[in-house]
Amino acid sequence: ARAQAPTDTPVAAPAAPAAPGEPGPGHWFYKGLPYGSDAMTHPLRLIVDGGFGIMQFDSRSNRLDDVHWRRGWDRVWDDMTNPARAIEVGGWWDWIEREVLPFSANKRDAQYWPNYTLHLIGGGMTYVMVREWYAQHAIAHPQACAVGTMAVYHLLNEVVENDRRPGPTTDALTDLYVFDPASILLFSHEGVCGFFSRRLQMRDWSSQPAIDPSTGALENQGQNYSIKVALPRSKRWSFFYYFGNHGEGGLSYARPDGSAFSLGAGFQAKALQEIGDNAQTADLVPSYGFFYDRHGSLLFSVTGAKTSRYRTKVNVYPGLLNFRGHTAGLFLAWNRRGETVAGVTVPLVPVGIAGRR
Repeated sequence: ARAQAPTDTPVAAPAAPAAPGEPGPGHWFYKGLPYGSDAMTHPLRLIVDGGFGIMQFDSRSNRLDDVHWRRGWDRVWDDMTNPARAIEVGGWWDWIEREVLPFSANKRDAQYWPNYTLHLIGGGMTYVMVREWYAQHAIAHPQACAVGTMAVYHLLNEVVENDRRPGPTTDALTDLYVFDPASILLFSHEGVCGFFSRRLQMRDWSSQPAIDPSTGALENQGQNYSIKVALPRSKRWSFFYYFGNHGEGGLSYARPDGSAFSLGAGFQAKALQEIGDNAQTADLVPSYGFFYDRHGSLLFSVTGAKTSRYRTKVNVYPGLLNFRGHTAGLFLAWNRRGETVAGVTVPLVPVGIAGRR
């Protein structure tokens, strides 16, 4: 694969692909489709979905006022400026084994899993997608804008995630010093983009975030990805994998019109548990999902898991429902206390409006 030479010169918006299903340079992961999850792609929505992703967990409040911003910033700054001290809490080999090298199959020692799936692969794909968004919207210096967007999103994620950590931790330095820069370098190769876009059909199927103005709670946020790998000797069936703070595997069936139905089951992270030396691991619970997409752009999903925040969640993306030429995104969620959360989103506004009863 040939690495792209770093550049910060303005580029014109590339020509649209001949067909929605034909990814290539300039539109590997962002196709500019007017419907579905592709229509919801926006740098600010990315920052919200990714930066506040940890607030999906049952062990965290999803109210923005409950984030200890100064404490989180101080924790991240201290760990980033004193990385050796943070690593030596558990030891260098412990850090490498748990967070860097994918050797251990023990859940307690597998903090490397989200580093590879979400930060390296997901982060690299997202960097290219948002760079393409800037280019296709004729924004000057799309590469610099994409790097800046990723930096804000990743830093926000670490500040929110570490606002309750009492002492030095390696979480932020591993992500910000190792996996996040590596993701940009890795996906700067057109061959890598082609492999994930064409061979694995990787797409961003992130949620539709919305704010509840009465409580200040952020609802329905989360960064999610899908992968489809064609089964041997089949033109319609593919292996399907949907992941974020969860992972569901199953099958996908493609129809001749470019739409597809997918079904998967697996596990979702319900909460984070302390395991010593100020390290954490995920408490996993069973989960499932049903999905309908068109040309890789998600239009409808039903997901569920044994969590308190959302027992069942339905997302309807713009383009599936139309009223007199207008369309919007909708979501409904039910928790284990019998409450219903609903929200409305539109592509032009990064965060929608939600309510609860």
